[in-house]
Amino acid sequence: MDLGQNHRGVDMGPSAVRYANLARSLRVLGYATFDSGDITIPGHYALTSTSLEERLPLICKGCLSAYEQGRKAVAAGEIPIFLGGDHSAAIGTVGGVSHDTEIGLIWIDAHGDFNTPATSDSQNVHGMALAVLLGLGPQELVNLGRPGPKVKPENVTLIGIRDLDDKEKILIKTSGCTVFTMREVDEVGIRGVLTKTLQQFSHIDKIHISLDLDVMDPLDAPGVGTPSQGGLTYREGQLIMEILADTEKLHSLDIMEINPILDIQNRTAQMAVNLVSSLFGKKIL
Repeated sequence: MDLGQNHRGVDMGPSAVRYANLARSLRVLGYATFDSGDITIPGHYALTSTSLEERLPLICKGCLSAYEQGRKAVAAGEIPIFLGGDHSAAIGTVGGVSHDTEIGLIWIDAHGDFNTPATSDSQNVHGMALAVLLGLGPQELVNLGRPGPKVKPENVTLIGIRDLDDKEKILIKTSGCTVFTMREVDEVGIRGVLTKTLQQFSHIDKIHISLDLDVMDPLDAPGVGTPSQGGLTYREGQLIMEILADTEKLHSLDIMEINPILDIQNRTAQMAVNLVSSLFGKKIL
């Protein structure tokens, strides 16, 4: 999926993660893996304009495919890992994995993705994805797969936020979601942030993690379309994954916004694979 934003190349993210040996890394940890292949989605090259009206039907179609893939995987007792692509794909992935069960959603991102067409200057859907999942925005996206919101705001935590639009800030503050900006990360540390998050999710036994690689500091993860300085360090990212692995509540996972064209020697995709390995139980000792 590259239709949720304007930078070419993010649709190559899944290939980069595969090339970084995600499947092999998981098999080493004892998991059986199956690659379902790519969901076919037209790219920017297929558009006559970049209008939201033209992109919406194509985004809906791609997200609906992801929704059905996620729903079927969960029903089969699998842990689906979705490789992006821009973060608008999460409208489908989160919807699908929550079709038959309540989940906690941890949105790890530099951005809030809480805009709507009424607040967004760019009209980029990847900046609206979380708002859509909570019932705000274009109704064809809000009602994708099943009518209405896909998650409850009290079951949503954002971590690593540092780049918000002014009108978006108002929506987030009134949303009911829990938000840990980089200031909170600096003040209480990753362990403090995760302790509070897991206390909030104590009644939930299934957690979906939506990881946007631009949450990492761009010095460590340059291969993203919307870099923002002052992000998580590699060790902070690893500690998030290690603590979440200890909960044994992992339900499903997004790996989003890797752009190999902007990367250096596939560094960002390799970092993603290392983080996922820790999430699935890889330990130092």
